[in-house]
Order: sequence, then C-alpha cells, then structure tokens
Amino acid sequence: MKKIGIITIFDENNYGNRLQNYAVQEVLKSLNLNPETIKNVRTVNNKNCLEDAKKIFHGRRERFLEFNEENMNLSKDVIYHDDVPENFHEQYDYFVIGSDQIWNYKFTDRFSDFSFARFAPKEKRISFSASFGISDIPNNTYEKYEALNEMKAISVRENAGKDIVKDITGRDDCIVLLDPTMMLSAEKWSSVMKKPIQLKSKKYILKYFLGNVSSEKNKEIERFAKENGCDIIDILDRDSFYASGPAEFLYLIKNSFMVLTDSFHSCVFSIIFDRPFLIFDRDEDGMRDMNSRIETLLKKFQLKNKKFDNKICDKHLETDYENVSSILKKEQEKVINFLKNALDLNKDNLQVEG
Repeated sequence: MKKIGIITIFDENNYGNRLQNYAVQEVLKSLNLNPETIKNVRTVNNKNCLEDAKKIFHGRRERFLEFNEENMNLSKDVIYHDDVPENFHEQYDYFVIGSDQIWNYKFTDRFSDFSFARFAPKEKRISFSASFGISDIPNNTYEKYEALNEMKAISVRENAGKDIVKDITGRDDCIVLLDPTMMLSAEKWSSVMKKPIQLKSKKYILKYFLGNVSSEKNKEIERFAKENGCDIIDILDRDSFYASGPAEFLYLIKNSFMVLTDSFHSCVFSIIFDRPFLIFDRDEDGMRDMNSRIETLLKKFQLKNKKFDNKICDKHLETDYENVSSILKKEQEKVINFLKNALDLNKDNLQVEG
C-alpha cells in the first residue's frame, strides 16, 4: 500500500483547514492508499506561537485537538520547513500538496519551499486542489513560485489559480478541481459531527463572518431573524460558540435555519447539507481577492443568486440545488481520474467511499 504524505497548512484553529485536510485523507484512503498528514510549522517561533494559542483559546483548542485525535492520521513529529531531515522523502511514496491556501505568499509564517515539497524528487510531488487564496501574483514574487515547474502533476481549487500557474510557468496541464470537502457525502460528514454542548436554540440563523460586518448588514440580519422567529448564533462570539471545533461547526450548519457568511467552506457545507445560505462579500482592503474561490464555486454549481444584495428575502430560503448533484458527480469523477493518473494507481475497482 502506497504511503502518502499530505502537506497542507497545519492550522489547529481554522474550520475549513481541518475539514479539507480530513477530506483529502479520506479520498486518498478510498483509493486504497495510506495517507498521513505531516504536522509542520515554518520555524521554531511558529511552534511557540501554537503553544501560546493553546493558553489563549483553551476551550476552542481542545475541540480542534479532539477532532484531530478522533479523525486524523498525523505524523508523529513536527517538521520545521527550514530543517527537513535528510532523506525524509524516503518515508513516503508521494506527497500530496493542498488544499487550502497553501500557496498564498502573504502567509509569511507558513509559505516556503516546503509548500511545494522541494525536499522531495519531482516525481513525488502532486498538488490536489491547492489554492493561492488570491487572484493574481505580483511579478516581483514570481521567483517564490519557481517550484511550480517542478510538480509532477498540478491541480488548483480556483479558476484564478489556473491562470496564475499559466502566467508563471506556461504550463497547460494545470486543472481546476473541487475543494476536497465536496468529495464526501452528507452522511459521511454527519458521522464526524457533534452537537455543541452550549446549543439551546431550536431555530437559529448561523452567522459566520471572517471579515467585518457593517452595522447596516447586522440590522438587516436581525430584522430577518426576528421576522422568522430565529435566534442568531455567531460562531465567532467569544462568549458563547467560539469554543466550537470542526465537528460542532458541521452540526451548526446542518441544523441551521439559514447560513449567513463570507466563508467559502460555510457555503460548501450549506450545499452539502442542503441548507439555505447567503454570501456576503468581504470589503476590507486585502480581503477582496479571497472572494475568488467563492466566485468559482457559485459559477461551477450555477448558484449566482446566493449573493447578498442589501436585503434578505424569503426567496433566499430556497435550496435551489437541482443541478448540483449531476454537476457534482462529474466534478468528483475528474478528481478521481486526476489522482489515479498522478499517483500511478491501478484504475480497476476504485471508487470513493461516501
């Protein structure tokens, strides 16, 4: 059985990061592979920052560590980007890089040659729905991405990412694939979710914003919630639901009346769980580029009407996902075909488990 080292941002504080990591693992397992996520930080200082985070966000941290312990196959040791052990690559047959914003150069505490597995031979380096997290790369940073030329096979998560690869390398073999979380069924995701112990509401709107929300938008959210007899749960409220981990995050989306968000993975799981959702643009400087992954998602699944436009209406409660199933099936097949070819797998009798 081939052993696969998964290289991704090892963030024990971000829902999308942990859930996409789990999805990559499960997809690879379904192909009769033995995947292991490589715990990694760029420097010793990063490691110290992780230790500090344990003290600051104790309850939340516990839920993330609990999710890892119960669901993830992780490397025994932490690898520092600038101190990869000699011959480390010999422990794995291939390295699968992605998903998440593994190639975002603005993440200076995470982005390095390790993000491209440059310690390994070229024929071992595969990217699976890797993301740049931004729409374009300045010319003066191109040298940071020279390793794109060295990938055996390359796939990205957004259309903008494919354009970036083409601009930097001239490669025509880069393809856009699903975010790995969409490779698993609602039933599979339900098997790892947990009800938050602090959840008392019978009917609630889930609010999850990584960017700022104006007072006007908050007033509109409050109006719609009141008219529909809903509580509002803000998953980032430090006094209530902030201590939720990835498993609780899934539960809150699946059982919500509606999801209001600017988060890519909140949109993804709303689709998976057949929940109404509405997307708010991030308007802050430096964050507009992060809308690209959501634009790709909406275009691919023909869900353009999910964008907030000053008012929340009853029509937004419709889960108009009629075309999603057929599109999703084709996109999932693309993922499997890509991985089979990239990892030199026997193409017989392989299928993704739900």
